[in-house]
Amino acid sequence: MTDVPPPPAQLDLTRLRVLAAVARTGSVTAAARDLHYAQPSVSHHLARLEAEAGLPLLERVGRGVRLTEAGQLLADRAEEIIARVEGAQRELDALAGLRAGRARLAAFPSALATLVPEAVHRLRAAHPALGVSLVEAEPPEAIAALRAGEVDVALVFDHVDVSDPRAVRDPSPFTATAVLDDEVHLVTCPDRPAGASGGPETPDAPEAAGTPEPPEASLGAGSTPVLRRYADAAWIAGCERCRADLVARCAVAGYAPRIAFETDDYVAVQALVAAGAGVSLLPGLALRAHRHPDVATSVLPGARRAVRALTVGEPSPPVRALVDQLVAIGAADAAPV
Repeated sequence: MTDVPPPPAQLDLTRLRVLAAVARTGSVTAAARDLHYAQPSVSHHLARLEAEAGLPLLERVGRGVRLTEAGQLLADRAEEIIARVEGAQRELDALAGLRAGRARLAAFPSALATLVPEAVHRLRAAHPALGVSLVEAEPPEAIAALRAGEVDVALVFDHVDVSDPRAVRDPSPFTATAVLDDEVHLVTCPDRPAGASGGPETPDAPEAAGTPEPPEASLGAGSTPVLRRYADAAWIAGCERCRADLVARCAVAGYAPRIAFETDDYVAVQALVAAGAGVSLLPGLALRAHRHPDVATSVLPGARRAVRALTVGEPSPPVRALVDQLVAIGAADAAPV
């Protein structure tokens, strides 16, 4: 009868961790402290590992120990093995989270009408069991909900080339992921004069006496020549932050805009412009969500707002997946309106 060789020794993962800790810390005592084990337990695991390996792994040097050649080889491999096992566990945890988890998003209206639906569609196609909830909120309210733990992601925007007193100046509590640079557009009616009641356009001339002092002369300078032509126009302002953006840009151009109408509804803004009630500024996402056939739009030079996804701490797999989809859709939507 032919002798069958014994099966190879099965190396225990816990004991490999102990050996790696000894190699990393330089002693059995330090390894025990690092692993929160009793020192006799560490010695026991090392003795068992030597028996499994069939070779001495440690040798005494004075009052301490050092790894043998076999011990160093096994310790190096142990680090690799442990890293691979932990990586596999993280992947399994992520998969389980995507199957049973949820992601809660707060986003401003034009993003909810453009970026978010496609991102949610892709997310659910990839992970059908993943729960997604949405709430409409302008950036200040979205950030407050994120701070309070009511949502997992706040999709917000900041006007980056003019002073924005409500911008997130200190994002330290949050992890900010860039989603999109959204251009700002001037919206006019091609069949109506720019000035109020058909008045003449303001030429690019020195600022009149009594005009407001620009908050920062270097900000918004690219759009100044365009906006100066509309100093006598009636303006239609949007949300509170967009109104502040309009006022700041016009201040750089040397005047305070005469705001005739205010509405958060970008559909209504375009209808008012089409009716000749005034001119307005709208972001590209709003125009992508709805475009009135009777308005003309042009990119305001240098004017844009940065759209970002804010999260707190280490995002869960569902939250990370949602943010990744928003970034992907944002990159695809970066084409001109």
